[in-house]
Amino acid sequence: MSPRTPKGPGGFPGSWVSRVSWVDAVVAAAVLVLLYLVLRVGHGTTVSFSPTENVRVDTDPARLPYDAARSLLRMFVALGLSVVFTFGYAYAAAKSRRLERILIPALDILQSVPVLAFLTVAVTGFIALFPGSMLGLECASIFAIFTSQAWNMTFGFYHSLTSLPRELDELSRSFRFTRWMRFWKVEVPSGMIGLVWNGMMSFGGGWFFLVASEAISVNNQEYTLPGVGSYAGAAITEGDLGKVGWAILTMAVMVIGVNFLFWRPLTAWAEKFKNEQAEAGEVQRSAVLDFLRRSHWPQLLGRALRPVGRALNSAGRLLGTDDRALTVDRGRQRAGDLVFAVVVGALVVWGLVDLLGYLHDKAGLGVFGEPILLGLATLARVVVLVVLATLIWVPIGVKIGFSPRLTRIAQPIVQVLASFPANFLFPLAVWFFLKAGISIDVGGILLMALGAQWYILFNTIAGAMAIPTDLREAMDDLGVRGWQRWRRLILPGIFPSYVTGGITASGGAWNASIVSEVVTFGGTTLTATGLGAYIAQATAAGDFPKLLAGVAVMSVYVVAVNRLFWRRLYRLAERRYAL
Repeated sequence: MSPRTPKGPGGFPGSWVSRVSWVDAVVAAAVLVLLYLVLRVGHGTTVSFSPTENVRVDTDPARLPYDAARSLLRMFVALGLSVVFTFGYAYAAAKSRRLERILIPALDILQSVPVLAFLTVAVTGFIALFPGSMLGLECASIFAIFTSQAWNMTFGFYHSLTSLPRELDELSRSFRFTRWMRFWKVEVPSGMIGLVWNGMMSFGGGWFFLVASEAISVNNQEYTLPGVGSYAGAAITEGDLGKVGWAILTMAVMVIGVNFLFWRPLTAWAEKFKNEQAEAGEVQRSAVLDFLRRSHWPQLLGRALRPVGRALNSAGRLLGTDDRALTVDRGRQRAGDLVFAVVVGALVVWGLVDLLGYLHDKAGLGVFGEPILLGLATLARVVVLVVLATLIWVPIGVKIGFSPRLTRIAQPIVQVLASFPANFLFPLAVWFFLKAGISIDVGGILLMALGAQWYILFNTIAGAMAIPTDLREAMDDLGVRGWQRWRRLILPGIFPSYVTGGITASGGAWNASIVSEVVTFGGTTLTATGLGAYIAQATAAGDFPKLLAGVAVMSVYVVAVNRLFWRRLYRLAERRYAL
């Protein structure tokens, strides 16, 4: 009988304790410092607050480090909530035929509802939920950032669930995985690359609406929170280009730091989930990930969490095994579908009647006329934006995704460009438009593109990276080049990811129109003709009938475009272009 390995502190092998290196010490110190900063910064979220108090934003540049930490804390809390929402919502939509008919159209509508509209409801609700505490305003801000992140991630993960490679599906059924094991061991790894890149893009979308979520103007009442967004908003209002420059510099440092310490290691780690038979000649690398792999902490954490994993696997057996066929009598199924449709339809009709009754009493149904016409102008800008972004960024995204070396160089640059809040640059845009004599009706397309075009680029990169290396090498061996290579390999390979990027870019452009069609710097305000400007003005004035009419019309436009165009492409991707 072999002697037992002596145990060290915590019940772990004593040999591990003796092998503690300086790398382990550095990682432990970094984690402790991070926890201390989170607790220190988080303490400011629970101070007293009065809704009637008009808090002035301190634009002293010395405040920027603290403001940056507060903004980062909100962003990562919202990202965590978005991941949880993505797993639950996308799984429910992908696994239930009946729920899919509700959840996916609802996701279209949620994506089309402007962040400002969510803020209007969230501020009142969360302040009432946490009276006298800054925590209510913090929750409203985090909720607003969440709404700018979650929809893109959910769309992407839903698509990965519905287009799972056939061999992975057969593997799960052959080994009789529990439904939990199938989700955690097969479906999540299969969609991991797209999830990480969509998460990165969604994080960038959160930066874009940072100003709106930290400096909130609702019903003629101003609410402000400490953060880089509110600092930049105050500096822009003052017309102080020097302080705007400090805000831009701080934001650039934050974006580069988050990319280096978080997203770069995550994208390099996600490479192991690529579905291919031949090993890639080059792989992404991350200095931070390499450093963490030299530490013993991941092994220690894995041992500590092993009992939790066993418990989850045991609990997952209650959900049944993957090979269990769901046999339902066709007559009962049709009857259930009919009852389900009647109940849901009745609820929708009741809600519409109640909404129309409210608008009829407050402003009359003629309130819909102006936003419908203004929506056509915004629709034209969205169409131009998506077409130009496709022509420009799809070839660039494919080039980046196919080359790990180019990805290492381009990823920080793309991440900075995508994550940087474009509205920080709006003062320069106002100056440029005035000097060049460009109308905001045309320039608004450029401003909208700064916040929406990156969805197409990031999803194209993720789609290109997911194309197996062995397929690319086979094309090289056969000498397939040029347009034939695009038609036979690249376009089919990236098409599902492009559709996800296109649908979220389209929805993001509608949302971005609210901050792009009304641009202010100092005493100068440029207003475009469009639905975004209509909603922004109604929100600032507290005109709820106009706000509801504008949001409803925008939702109808977005859902109609998604149903008539993007959803058909989604079905085509599921039928013909799943790897």
